[in-house]
Amino acid sequence: MAWLRGQIASIEARLARPVGARADRREGLVRGYGSRAEWHAKSRRLYALRERLARLEADWAAGRVHVVRGGKPLARLRHHLDQAGLEERAWQERWQAARMFLAADGESGKRLGNETIRITGTGQVSIRLPAALAHLANAPHGRYVLDATAVFRHRGEEWLDRISANRSVAYRIHHDVPRGRWYVTACWQRTPAPVLPLEAALAQGVVAVDMNDDHLAAWHLDNHGNPVGDPRRFFYDLTGSTQHRDAQIRHALTRLLHYARRCGAAAIAIEDLDFTDGKSREKYGRNKRFRRLISRFPTARLKARLVAMAAEQSIAIVAVDPAYTSRWGAQHWQQPLTTTKRKTTRHDAAAVAIGRRALGHPIRRRTAPPRNDRSDRYGHRTAQAGPETRRREEPRPRIPGPRTRCVPPGGGAKAGDQRAQHRSEHAAEREASQQASLRLSP
Repeated sequence: MAWLRGQIASIEARLARPVGARADRREGLVRGYGSRAEWHAKSRRLYALRERLARLEADWAAGRVHVVRGGKPLARLRHHLDQAGLEERAWQERWQAARMFLAADGESGKRLGNETIRITGTGQVSIRLPAALAHLANAPHGRYVLDATAVFRHRGEEWLDRISANRSVAYRIHHDVPRGRWYVTACWQRTPAPVLPLEAALAQGVVAVDMNDDHLAAWHLDNHGNPVGDPRRFFYDLTGSTQHRDAQIRHALTRLLHYARRCGAAAIAIEDLDFTDGKSREKYGRNKRFRRLISRFPTARLKARLVAMAAEQSIAIVAVDPAYTSRWGAQHWQQPLTTTKRKTTRHDAAAVAIGRRALGHPIRRRTAPPRNDRSDRYGHRTAQAGPETRRREEPRPRIPGPRTRCVPPGGGAKAGDQRAQHRSEHAAEREASQQASLRLSP
């Protein structure tokens, strides 16, 4: 009735305006219809809407509600069974199946996203029975487990991501009589993921991840690029069937997201890896083991699944350039981060390099200052480049000669001028020894 009243008011306002009249916001006037034919059609629709509104108001006043549970087409089909080619028993089965269904809305935070109808990742369906039917339960906590398993062919991976994060999923179980099957429908509402600026996402640090063949090496870095706590490793097994590999990847990524939430980080840094051009035999020859390792490495699946699961947790993903992360991480961070109680691997050091690159910090560390017995004291140091320096991530060019501030023999600004050399009885020496007379009195 509210919708009909709104439609009637809108049509009446436009019919009251002349044909082709423009809208006037200052006066609060709407525009008129474009042609006389459109004005005539809308006037006829106005009378139809008024008639519908009058019937609805009469039913509302009398307390009559026209609801056919199961659908009006199926109810009308009862009077035309001969035309539909159905018997009365077949129609009765359809009628009962359409009126018999079980539905439950989901709730975020509950286990697997729904407390009433719960479906696990393996497809096991269980129903929470009400108190009056608690004696029929065949599982703990008043639940009834069905014998059949549910399989979602369409968007099954997205559904698994939601139940892994305990996000709300609504279910509806119904019976299809013509096919003789039971179906369960899962539905959810997608919330648009907010796009955070890079500075805001990295304000609380980042969890850097180094992807490997059998595990994910992760380390939490603060906004200054310093490792916090101990490294974490999330193992998975990529052998076996496709379903087994997919489950292993999902379980590892779920633990990674939980670790990021515990650390308080709002971003995860990963490498933008792509082995598309590295799987051919022409590149690696007969090294079948290495080619098989690269071929089964799930770079695209890991990135796609991590982005989808992180969006449900409101965690940003930062992809960085993978160049020299493993080499420079092992060179500059593996030994300093290794202690008697913590063994830092090459993959953990690579995770630190990935995190520092995502935060905008250089990967290479400063070298130790020289000893006190050197000529320049603490002045000489191999300083790292600033964030604004171009080509700072490339290897440093090798500068021949001694790395000191003193000028080597024959290497000064006037190396080619023999007159500038300090030799005995040379013009340069004689000119240097001459001094002007000082005036002692005014």
